[in-house]
Amino acid sequence: MNALAQVPADFLAALGTLREARCRSELHLDEIPAPSRLAPYAVALGAEVIGPAPAPGPAAVHGPVSAALVRAKGSRTEDDEELATGRFILLYDPNGSAVWDGEFRVVTYIRAQLEPEMGNDEMLGSVAWTWLVEALENHRAPYRAAGGTATRVLSESFGTLADRPGTIDIELRASWTPASPDIRPHLEAWSDMVCTFAGLPPLPEGVSPLPRRRRN
Repeated sequence: MNALAQVPADFLAALGTLREARCRSELHLDEIPAPSRLAPYAVALGAEVIGPAPAPGPAAVHGPVSAALVRAKGSRTEDDEELATGRFILLYDPNGSAVWDGEFRVVTYIRAQLEPEMGNDEMLGSVAWTWLVEALENHRAPYRAAGGTATRVLSESFGTLADRPGTIDIELRASWTPASPDIRPHLEAWSDMVCTFAGLPPLPEGVSPLPRRRRN
C-alpha cells in the first residue's frame, strides 16, 4: 500500500479544493515543508509579493505600504523588494480537536513593512484583524473559533549599520476552523489579505484574478 492510500479521504478532498483556488497574479505561491507536530496531517504554502521599493511621496491610500505595479517573479530586479510575505497552513486531525472545534484548522501568518505614519497608528491591530474578517466574508468562507494577534515590530540599526533607516513591520498571526472541508475560499481570502498588506489596491468589481498553478 502506498503512502497516498493511507491519507484520509477528507484531507485529500480538502487538498483538491486548495488546488482549485484562484489567487491574484501578483501573489507567488509555493508549497513549503509543513509542521509535523501540530496535527497528524498538514500542508503548508508560502506566499510573497515582490515589487519595486516604494518611492517617497504621499502615503498609500490602501494597505500598509505604497501601492506599486508588481513585476512577474521571473523579472525581479535588484531594486525590487519583498512587499509582503506569509504562510498558509492547513491542519487535519481525523479525531477532531476540542480546541479547534472541528477536524480542520487553518493557521496563517502575514508580515509586511509599514509606512511610518501607519506604524504609529494605535488602531493598526484592529484594522488588520478587520481586513481578515472582511476577506473571509467577501469570499463566503464560513468559519468559527477564530483568533489571532497583530504585532508591530520596530527595527533600529546601530554602529556600522547606523545609516540604515528604522523600519516598522506589521505581523498578523491568525487561525480559524473552516466550517467545511472546502478550503478554496479560505485560501483565496487569505491571498487577498497578503496583497492588501503589500499595499496593492483591491481588484475592480467584476474582475476575476488569473488562475495560478502551484507545485504539488
